[in-house]
Amino acid sequence: MSRNDSKYFSTTKKGEIPELKEELNSQYKDKRKDAVKKVIAAMTVGKDVSSLFTDVVNCMQTENLELKKLVYLYLINYAKSQPDLAILAVNTFVKDSQDPNPLIRALAVRTMGCIRVDKITEYLCDPLQRCLKDDDPYVRKTAAICVAKLYDINAELVEDRGFLDSLKDLISDNNPMVVANAVAALAEIQEHSSRPIFEITSHTLSKLLTALNECTEWGQVFILDALSRYKAADAREAENIVERVTPRLQHANCAVVLSAVKMILQQMELITSTDVVRNLCKKMAPPLVTLLSAEPEIQYVALRNINLIVQRRPTILAHEIKVVFFCKYNDPIYVKMEKLEIMIKLASDRNIDQVLLEFKEYATEVDVDFVRKAVRAIGRCAIKLERAAERCISVLLELIKIKVNYVVQEAIIVIKDIFRRYPNTYESIIATLCESLDTLDEPEAKASMIWIIGEYAERIDNADELLESFLESFPEEPAQVQLQLLTATVKLFLKKPTEGPQQMIQVVLNNATMETDNPDLRDRAYIYWRLLSTDPEAAKDVVLAEKPVITDDSNQLDSSLLDELLVNIATLSSVYHKPPDAFVTRAHTSAQKAEDEEYPEGSETAYSESSSANPANGAVSTPASVAPPSPPPAVPVPDLLGDLMGMDNSLVPTDEPATPSGPPLPILLPASTGQGLQISAQLTRRDGQVFYSMLFENNTQVPLDGFMIQFNKNTFGLAAGGPLQVPQLQPGTSARTLLPMVMFQNMSQGPANSLLQVAVKNNQQPVWYFNDKIPFHVFFTEDGKMERSAFLETWRSLPDSNEVSKDFPAIVIGSVDATLERLAASNVFFIAKRKNANQDVFYFSAKMPRGIPLLIELTTVVGSPGVKSAIKTPSPEMSAFLFEAIETLLKS
Repeated sequence: MSRNDSKYFSTTKKGEIPELKEELNSQYKDKRKDAVKKVIAAMTVGKDVSSLFTDVVNCMQTENLELKKLVYLYLINYAKSQPDLAILAVNTFVKDSQDPNPLIRALAVRTMGCIRVDKITEYLCDPLQRCLKDDDPYVRKTAAICVAKLYDINAELVEDRGFLDSLKDLISDNNPMVVANAVAALAEIQEHSSRPIFEITSHTLSKLLTALNECTEWGQVFILDALSRYKAADAREAENIVERVTPRLQHANCAVVLSAVKMILQQMELITSTDVVRNLCKKMAPPLVTLLSAEPEIQYVALRNINLIVQRRPTILAHEIKVVFFCKYNDPIYVKMEKLEIMIKLASDRNIDQVLLEFKEYATEVDVDFVRKAVRAIGRCAIKLERAAERCISVLLELIKIKVNYVVQEAIIVIKDIFRRYPNTYESIIATLCESLDTLDEPEAKASMIWIIGEYAERIDNADELLESFLESFPEEPAQVQLQLLTATVKLFLKKPTEGPQQMIQVVLNNATMETDNPDLRDRAYIYWRLLSTDPEAAKDVVLAEKPVITDDSNQLDSSLLDELLVNIATLSSVYHKPPDAFVTRAHTSAQKAEDEEYPEGSETAYSESSSANPANGAVSTPASVAPPSPPPAVPVPDLLGDLMGMDNSLVPTDEPATPSGPPLPILLPASTGQGLQISAQLTRRDGQVFYSMLFENNTQVPLDGFMIQFNKNTFGLAAGGPLQVPQLQPGTSARTLLPMVMFQNMSQGPANSLLQVAVKNNQQPVWYFNDKIPFHVFFTEDGKMERSAFLETWRSLPDSNEVSKDFPAIVIGSVDATLERLAASNVFFIAKRKNANQDVFYFSAKMPRGIPLLIELTTVVGSPGVKSAIKTPSPEMSAFLFEAIETLLKS
């Protein structure tokens, strides 16, 4: 559409569909073209215009290329919901695939490939066969991509009709873009096939390297990615390949540069000549440096890839650390953090003085996270470089003297690691560290300082006094600090078994065994107690045993993982530093067949209740916390606009809305009451929001449309957060939809209750009224999990009058794991468990809207009837709803 076509989006007429129908059947070409533009505009903003399918298809018979593209776009969108009507367009497709205009031939075969309907697929084969051998290279390159689309729909058909052989023949095509698209299609097919489809031979290799010099930048990326999977026969062939690819390092496109680097790195593994490897490292440095002069987002991607590269080949950028990786004042924080990581990896005895000066400068910045990372970086350099450790400690001591709280705490944490790396070497600085004891308020810093005091208790005259200062707040300390205090006190007692430490150890062991719910702390305390009381010498052997020396962690990635990530340079995998399988669910052809069997074509549904972005080769799947069985994996579908406007991004799939799954919804308006309209509904929570999940079933003899909904005032102020989106319901069909809800908008006065009164209307029937019950657990928020210390503190801070109890005599908790999982799925989080006589006592936390905490205690004998529930919350007036929610969750 042109810039002036925005007017087509502004219409809000009530009789829009009938008017459009009339305009689409007009005898005037301009009027028909304007009508199709209005239809596409309505479709774009989410309006249902599927009822105009036949009228739009009739507009296909035109010589106007723009109108034909718009009609084809409409067909792609609605063909799956109207497969029988889509067949009407087949003759026009076949005719257009033989049009004298190559643009129309390509458009026809591209569109047929995008329409994912089995009934149309069989008609696609003959036109596709012709287009693969077309005289025009534009048609051939479009047909090549279409084979990959067809393989995703029906792999057997592609193999039976010989399309794979035709694709392989296109690799020898004299047009470089046809070669690039053939490679892209074969690579895509290979990803969805378990057997070898695309294998590069020495003959194919020569063709690809020749095409590499002449095709477009994205064609080069496809070819380079394919070449990176080729294993050269020997070092000589590897050198020849690298020589042909090296000019791509000078390309202006970042993707081409990174793909070339990936390909060269793979071939370098086979090259035996050290001179050749050294020269290649020198050649790769300038293009990687150039990437870091681009926009911050590109810099970040480049840095994440460089992070992997320097772990395998640190010499590539060893001399560029000052020029490239020193942080600029205006770098975004994510760029600075990544530069710090690479500086640590490139730090050596030769450049450590420069690096330390830079880190020291960063430690005086204003961004707290960046300062912490800089201080940690100094410690990591000390652990990595033994010769530089003393200089690193000097810098850390200088930073401690500036008395900035978070700098001091971070310095103490890293000095503890340095002590472990170099035992009995730098203990003279302990006195300086002890001066900062009073300023420590972060758990990790406290735990580190306590470890130092316990480890070197014999060298610290007042070690017992220092530890005693921490013991005063032992019950309130986090588990990390408590564990370290326990061990440090035992060490002190074993090293100085005098009266003071003896009293301290008794206090600590009592606290850790009798006054805590933390099983780790309690178990460790019992072990120490038993050791000390039975065999003190054995206790010394265990507690004061020589500790293994820690090593440098700056190369955190496992060798096999690094190999896999280097193969995936220039993809999302190299940015996440995770293999593709960790975040991408690849959809195979079998998944499509399963989906088609479960959800028959032609059934009309509203938008999906559950969908997550899962594009192959680089999209992120967001997992739910603990959810019911998920719908089948989404099948890749083409990029509609990209396909029709001639862009070659058709291999980047996106998720198609899936028919919602899950337990059936309760019927609130039976068909007998609703004159044939049946409505099932239930409040549910997904992705941090409350929705009203609804199913509409049309058992009447007429289509129903124009659905609207209204909620009466209620205790929780629930109201619709947007319009009700239900497509036109043909007789005998159904549609399921999710209506977003908002709270505290529609509050009722009077006593609280869980009643939700709903009114629904449509254009063909009167208003229908029905009642629903509000399940309180849908209001529990995802951030309701508490730390144990916070749970205890909150429980103690609330008055006893806020605690309410209720028994559920008929409920049986059979499986603890299943119960915890079910509660966690509804955002009721397990905190701790303890034994009380023969009963198990479980503690849970949850959070209600507006940040109101909910503390729950459940007491039961597992496997026997009867659960006693106690709730403590700042809003005890809500306890009736809370007990109802807990009972529902335990029964489900």
